[in-house]
Amino acid sequence: MSGRVDAHHHVWDLSVREQSWMVGEEMAPIRRGFSIGDLAPLAAEAGVTSTVVVQTVGLVAETREFLEVAAGNELVAGVVGWVDLTAADVGEMLAELQARPDGEWLKGIRHQVHDEPDPRWLCRDDVRAGLAAVAEAGLVYDLLTKTPHLPAALETAQALPQLSFVVDHISKPVIGGDLEPWASDLRALAALPNVTCKLSGMVTEASWTDWKVSDLQPYADVVLDAFGPDRVMFGSDWPVCLLAASYAEVVEAAEALTATLTPPERQQIFGDTARRIYKLS
Repeated sequence: MSGRVDAHHHVWDLSVREQSWMVGEEMAPIRRGFSIGDLAPLAAEAGVTSTVVVQTVGLVAETREFLEVAAGNELVAGVVGWVDLTAADVGEMLAELQARPDGEWLKGIRHQVHDEPDPRWLCRDDVRAGLAAVAEAGLVYDLLTKTPHLPAALETAQALPQLSFVVDHISKPVIGGDLEPWASDLRALAALPNVTCKLSGMVTEASWTDWKVSDLQPYADVVLDAFGPDRVMFGSDWPVCLLAASYAEVVEAAEALTATLTPPERQQIFGDTARRIYKLS
């Protein structure tokens, strides 16, 4: 059995740059630097042997830094970076990143769609052209959305069948709120063969102080039923998850949420799906 893959985590160094999203007293627990060295013992304890590090800011400089991290560390098997999808030269920028000595670790691109004022940002002509360039480069696109953005995500995934989309954090439903329209919209997205989903980011959408696995289960059940284990991948969302749970607690929750599946199905969620979709070596 291959080691596990954590398909979604972050690192940052606040002495290099601020994380502009990290505002408010509630963010104090994670307002410090987090490195691969900090993650390594936690990952080892959880049986995680490969990870995908994901962008946190809209800067190509961060993507270059992450590629250097991946090249210099055995744990990181892939990078989901950032480029300006609205730029006319997005194809050239992707080519420049891939041509670097460490460019082979670039596996995908992401943008903070849920921070865009326009819920239909993904449907803009310039964005669609940028996404087509991501597909042309052989990369994956991570969808960072919330429920209001799912209709635009659906239209966009339909319009670009050549691009592999990955829904981050099950599209961030409010855990404990209404399942609809999130569940129906996510099921519509799951009906497309070019879309997969990360079982990640759930604990921070629940009550940070007293969430239980049973709070998360209805949402995980929708994801597992809609996508199937072969299109679902585990992600810790470390260190953001630390606002609500330790790394070990997030892994244990994911194990509990998938406890009724067969061992081969769990192997897909905890490794095989991410290896296939992100082409991890």
